[in-house]
Amino acid sequence: MPRFSLSPEPFAIEPLREALDDARAGAFAGFEGRVRNHNDGRAVDGLHYEAYVALAEAEGERVLAEALERFDILDARCVHRTGDLAIGEVAVWVGVTAAHRDAAFAACRYIIDEVKARVPIWKRERYAGGGEDWQHPR
Repeated sequence: MPRFSLSPEPFAIEPLREALDDARAGAFAGFEGRVRNHNDGRAVDGLHYEAYVALAEAEGERVLAEALERFDILDARCVHRTGDLAIGEVAVWVGVTAAHRDAAFAACRYIIDEVKARVPIWKRERYAGGGEDWQHPR
């Protein structure tokens, strides 16, 4: 099972979380990035994500492999949406298990930051007053 994946459809978080269950884990850290209704003072109606799929999957796997090497964690997963998303939908999910919370928190932060910086996924916002604009990762 890949640790990083893209999903063109909404996904259930609980099965992803359950896949990380491990009797050695004393900690789980997770992150859900959701579509918000505003950005930079503008009302947002929704988002569209596009990805260079083969490269995104390969680079996402590299990010997760690096986290496993760099932090004292047991496992990690990340799923990122593609396509059209509505306000409130989960755009990206990260889950990390570790024996201790410090490693889980640090690895979770590392994964989301590196995915946003390195994985070729592009976000286009749709505005309430009309129009669209491509956004840089933050």
